[in-house]
Order: sequence, then structure tokens, then C-alpha cells
Amino acid sequence: MSEYVVIYEQADDGGWGAYIPDLPGVVALGTSRPEVGERIQEAITAYADDLRERGRPLPVPHHARGTVAA
Repeated sequence: MSEYVVIYEQADDGGWGAYIPDLPGVVALGTSRPEVGERIQEAITAYADDLRERGRPLPVPHHARGTVAA
């Protein structure tokens, strides 16, 4: 099982978005961080299921996470 980096962003209106750089088109929106976390998991599952049904592998992850202090 592969692990993918998920980017979470909070909008100016307080809503949240999430996307996965290694899985183009896999995005989610929600009104809270927990909600968008659930939705991005659902999006990943649907994406993976679709690829499997078509006999295609999941892309290999190429992104890593890290932080820096400023």
C-alpha cells in the first residue's frame, strides 16, 4: 500500500480544500478540516477503484512532506 502526500488549505471564508499532488484530479472541499479529510479519503478510494477496474496501477508517489521554520 502506497502513502500519498495530501495538501490541506484553508480558504479565506474558513472552508477547506485538499488535493494530492501525485494523483491528478483527486481533490475535496469541505466546511471543516475533519470533513475535508473524510472527503479526500473517499476521493482517493474512488480513484484507486477506478484504476483497478481498468487494470491500471496506482501512480508511484513522488512527493514527500516536510516543514521548515521561518
